[in-house]
Amino acid sequence: LFCRDVLNLRPGQRAVIGNGRILGLFEEQEEFTMEDFHLLERITLSGSAEKVKTKVKEMGMKPKHASDLVMKVDALLAAAPKGEVRRDFHFKDANSSVLQLAPRENEVFYDVVAIVDPLTREAQKISSLLIVLSQVVNVRLQVFMNCRAKLSEMPLKSFYRFVLESDVTFLANETVSSGPVARFTELPESLLLTLNMITPESWMVQAVSSLHDLDNIHLQEVKGVVAAEFELEHLLLEGHCFDLSTGQPPRGLQFTLGMSRDPLMYDTIVMANLGYFQLKANPGAWTLRLRKGRSEDIYEIITHDGTDSPADAGDVIVVLNSFHSKIIKVKVQKKAENINEDLLSETSESKGIWDSIVSVWSTFEKSITGGGARKDDGDKKEDVLNIFSVASGHLYERFLRIMMLSVLRHTNTPVKFWFLKNYLSPSFKETISHMAKSYGFQFELVQYKWPRWLHQQTEKQRIIWGYKILFLDVLFPLAVDKIIFVDADQIVRADLKELRDLDLEGAPYGYTPFCDSRREMDGYRFWKSGYWASHLGHRRYHISALYVVDLKKFRKIAAGDRLRGQYQALSQDPNSLSNLDQDLPNNMIHQVAIQSLPQDWLWCETWCDDSSKATAKTIDLCNNPKTKEPKLMAAARIVPEWVEYDNEIKELLGRVQGEAGATHNPSPSQHHKADTRRDEL
Repeated sequence: LFCRDVLNLRPGQRAVIGNGRILGLFEEQEEFTMEDFHLLERITLSGSAEKVKTKVKEMGMKPKHASDLVMKVDALLAAAPKGEVRRDFHFKDANSSVLQLAPRENEVFYDVVAIVDPLTREAQKISSLLIVLSQVVNVRLQVFMNCRAKLSEMPLKSFYRFVLESDVTFLANETVSSGPVARFTELPESLLLTLNMITPESWMVQAVSSLHDLDNIHLQEVKGVVAAEFELEHLLLEGHCFDLSTGQPPRGLQFTLGMSRDPLMYDTIVMANLGYFQLKANPGAWTLRLRKGRSEDIYEIITHDGTDSPADAGDVIVVLNSFHSKIIKVKVQKKAENINEDLLSETSESKGIWDSIVSVWSTFEKSITGGGARKDDGDKKEDVLNIFSVASGHLYERFLRIMMLSVLRHTNTPVKFWFLKNYLSPSFKETISHMAKSYGFQFELVQYKWPRWLHQQTEKQRIIWGYKILFLDVLFPLAVDKIIFVDADQIVRADLKELRDLDLEGAPYGYTPFCDSRREMDGYRFWKSGYWASHLGHRRYHISALYVVDLKKFRKIAAGDRLRGQYQALSQDPNSLSNLDQDLPNNMIHQVAIQSLPQDWLWCETWCDDSSKATAKTIDLCNNPKTKEPKLMAAARIVPEWVEYDNEIKELLGRVQGEAGATHNPSPSQHHKADTRRDEL
């Protein structure tokens, strides 16, 4: 009767009563075990029950009546609404460590207290947010400086501005201003500064205009102000894809993204790491499909989540209608007739993927890329040298142009250069098409956003190092069988076709070992002792300035996924991976084999003796830790032809400048000319 009339339980229903509280009802298969009763007892005693029990004992009641009273009082207290108790702390001697902002008088205000470590990136951001908050609402603000007592080094080495306005701003003519601006004032003029943007994870932002080298800002040499304009080029569509049958990511599966008028605007492939994929997009309604070919032949989309179409719809509709991240989940399954097919088998020859990641500027620029009429895919597939390089800053872009010219001078094979677009300057992106037309090569700009789940680097140089090694499997089309990475500050003296055709003996990539012949540098060869000596054993430590990658083999053995996994583990320690692009492949040499290239493929004065220079096929202008000679001086001294190449490039850029001047448009080469003068100082 008690269960039916008081607890309102129907026959067969189960519940537990604990000190006046009813827990349940329980599902048919749900159990309430002994451990659950122990947990319930601990939770009850940790609340008000223990205090009520103590008070009742003091009343001297009989045990039976006391137990009932404890249950009733505790049940009433548990049912009462709870209010958080606020305690204000007042510090007498806090004048030096507390900032206080008084509210406007005679108005209701919010009381805001922030506790920050001022020498952290988080403090840089929250300080700007607190300033805007104080402008929007009436607040009494207290900021407590919670500093660390001991520091081995300065933890913060950057100046930061959070671009956030409290209200829409208008110009004198009542038009809306061009947009929010980050202003840096009173910066130290003697330091060498770099300008970089920290953006939301789903934004792809590029510098589109600047007269200055944003990687090497020396305010002592600048008249006026350094100004740069950035543009939000794309919003990312991110996702995770899994095989419904195996629960594993379908590594190498290709997706396309487009609209009704153009269904093949962008495309990508799926990583084994979390089944991750990303596609560039813009606001609008998009259709995600499996790419025609092996992906569509072998797999079909079964269900999807986070999209804007029914979960069982064949075409996945995704609407980008905000600046926030859009992350979807897609589940696929092999078709019954292709259940045993391997997506990345040797017979798979996918052409032309990644129009998004391999982005060439516009239809016009595509028509002139390569210096004229473009060959069809069949011709290009026959014999093209694919050269990949990265550069950031006008000085290294100057080196990059010279490296390109040295490659072209020593081969009769058509060349296609691939550049990481993320960190190229506006002037380089504007002039590269002129150079391509003049010298008859092809180029494409590849772009990829560092995944949010992969440990982030904060220094630009280390980010670029990461792009050199962590995303080789997703940066390039599957139609590219081999890619050769050449450092920007390298001079080529041989036909790189020979390197491309070199037998890697089953390894996914080949690197040149560091030279051992310049004996006076033995004290700087860190790989000869300690961790590296024991880890490598009889193997040699390889340099990352030049390497060739068999992309088919690289993808087939999931080398990219292995490298990213090891990077994720090691990069948590700030003392690991000092030379990220170099240390990571050498650390993984037992899991991802490295084929050692012949020593003459890379000569560096720092590590190699003078006698071996005569047979060098490439010369790298690597830093000398002993002399610290500037690279421009070293280039002219070590490589006689470097000056000739440099002058030839200057003449080309001068002609481009003249043509641009005739149309009264700002000339990218004007930017380069100013940078050249600074480089030569």
